[in-house]
Amino acid sequence: MSQQDSTNNPVGNQAKLTWDEEGRPVSSEFDDVYFSKANGLEETRFVFLQHNYLPERWQTLTNQDHFVIAETGFGTGLNFLAAWQLWQQQAPTEAQLHFISVEMFPVGHSDLQTALALWPELAPLAQQLIDNYPQALTPGFHRLSFDNGRVQLTLIIGEASDSFSQLLASPHPAFEVPQHRVDAWFLDGFAPAKNPDMWSQSLFDLIARLSAPEATAATFTCAGIVKRGLKSAGFTIEKVPGFGRKREMLRAKLSSVYCEPEADSFAEGPFNSPHPAPWWVHKSQPTTQKSAIVIGGGIAGCHSAHALAKRGWQVTLLERHSQLATEGSGNPQGVLYAKLSAKTDNLGDFNLTALQYAQRVYQPYWQAAGSQCGVLQLSEDANSQAALIERLGQQTLQKALVRNLDRQQASEIAGIELLSGGLFFQQAGWLNPAKVCQQLTTHSNINVTTHAEVTSLTYDDGQWQTLNAAGKLLAHAPTVVIATANDALQLPQSNYLPLKPVRGQVSYLTANDTSSQLNTVLCGEGYIAPAHQGQHCLGASFGPKQSKTDLRQQDHGQNLQRLAPLSEPLLQAFQPTPPLQGRASVRATTPDYLPMVGPVSDPQATRERFALLRKNAKASINATIPSLPGLFVNVGHGSRGLCYTPLCSELLASQINGDPPPLGWQSIRALHPSRFLIRDLIRNK
Repeated sequence: MSQQDSTNNPVGNQAKLTWDEEGRPVSSEFDDVYFSKANGLEETRFVFLQHNYLPERWQTLTNQDHFVIAETGFGTGLNFLAAWQLWQQQAPTEAQLHFISVEMFPVGHSDLQTALALWPELAPLAQQLIDNYPQALTPGFHRLSFDNGRVQLTLIIGEASDSFSQLLASPHPAFEVPQHRVDAWFLDGFAPAKNPDMWSQSLFDLIARLSAPEATAATFTCAGIVKRGLKSAGFTIEKVPGFGRKREMLRAKLSSVYCEPEADSFAEGPFNSPHPAPWWVHKSQPTTQKSAIVIGGGIAGCHSAHALAKRGWQVTLLERHSQLATEGSGNPQGVLYAKLSAKTDNLGDFNLTALQYAQRVYQPYWQAAGSQCGVLQLSEDANSQAALIERLGQQTLQKALVRNLDRQQASEIAGIELLSGGLFFQQAGWLNPAKVCQQLTTHSNINVTTHAEVTSLTYDDGQWQTLNAAGKLLAHAPTVVIATANDALQLPQSNYLPLKPVRGQVSYLTANDTSSQLNTVLCGEGYIAPAHQGQHCLGASFGPKQSKTDLRQQDHGQNLQRLAPLSEPLLQAFQPTPPLQGRASVRATTPDYLPMVGPVSDPQATRERFALLRKNAKASINATIPSLPGLFVNVGHGSRGLCYTPLCSELLASQINGDPPPLGWQSIRALHPSRFLIRDLIRNK
């Protein structure tokens, strides 16, 4: 899932702009304009909207349809905004637009605001884009959601061919085409004469493989490299009059859709394959019955239900207790927190992507469900902090994601004397998970049923039946999401998952004059949140392989001692130790600390199908994991549930609904629930 695997763009490649006499942006890297000097908005409408026939095509859609546009060169976002505006005017109210755009040199936040101010008629939409624009312009996927999920923007920062290749289901020739192909292409990179590297044959070939039957494309240029590339990829091209003073432009239509080779046309054997076995590929089954059951009313289950509901699915959420968020999601103050890494690895990259996505998702929740007071991650290791900041790029320091503070700066922000500096995430804070769950499930497409403990699942005639201990049918639907943390092991279908219980106890402290000065969450080995209604939440203990939830005074004492490396005044403020209250719960984590998100497999059939991996990890196996129809999991979030579950639920809903995913195939593979089955085979366990 390494971001460096998905793009060749080093962090920090922010666009460098100059501005002409009319206040229009010009790229310093390519010495080229971002849009026509005649009228950029009208050029977009003429070249991309009109010549992809979007008004006519969108008028024929139904509420169940979704339409995918892909673009080379996001630039200032003008094309996206124009398409979004037209979508609002022409498309059915419940249809979905997915807009995917790649950008090697993303425009900075302030430059984006300046450029979009040129188009007053787009101001309401432009402001929403500005408010949701990535805080850290780091390589990889950035999913932005608008109009209550009706419009989704996936901005991929990186080189065009590398970025679009991540949209393939896998690099294997027999299993590379994604769930939902692209319907229309906006080919809008800088002019081929000034940016020849982007307009490569590999890009045109990718465009064809990602395209739906009869996909269209439009571009302002008639350069020979573009005409030859589109023709070679299977497009029929047509030269038509261009916009303004430009004499000609190109429009194209795919004449021969790319077809996946049959899997059995590839030989299987112990010999090395140039492509990894595509075991993680999952194809959603087309269904007219958008009905799903989510088992578990914690933060993972509620985000899963919400992600499906906003796609028009009718969701029944089954919770065994009398109310939502009673177990691992029941602490009064949960911290939106992610442990970033200076290394490029699966866990660090996922944390970075998930944190940014979660911060966007929770913007409407802070006022009623918590406090966006910021999070200070304190550390005595200044070198590791500096390495992380260097990796993220200096532009990150000027944005809202993270700042590297010395001890004095950190103390000033915290409002209390600290023992070290650290990283300050000013757009993070604490949330009450129960209140978040309540808001997530207050949706017309979600029906919450409490006192509904699922003890067994059966499948018959295309429907899953959820039953309680007495054998009573609780609900039935063709799709089920298991979001019950460690209790996923109680169901036979998912008991192969290597979930590990971790006991955690939080302590409640009554605020005093000293502690009330704390302005932000402090994180080290433990955490303490600012006082809310006269009380701090302090935690949390860490008890691997422990599943009892009794309160322990020893754990209260350990929680207090975790204040020692954070702040001497805070530690002293709670001496002598008063009798403490709190709560304990059990979290579920995984061997690699990444969550498990995706389809549930048949473990025995998987072991048999991929047995060759025991002898050769690179064996030619042209197959995917045999999945149980319509059964999925969203588990293993550990103590990062608030941070991980928004993105994981968006990924899961995309897989179920057949949408373009919010992550590339390498990330999907890294999160797949059956990755440990494959890993054990490779290790011959």
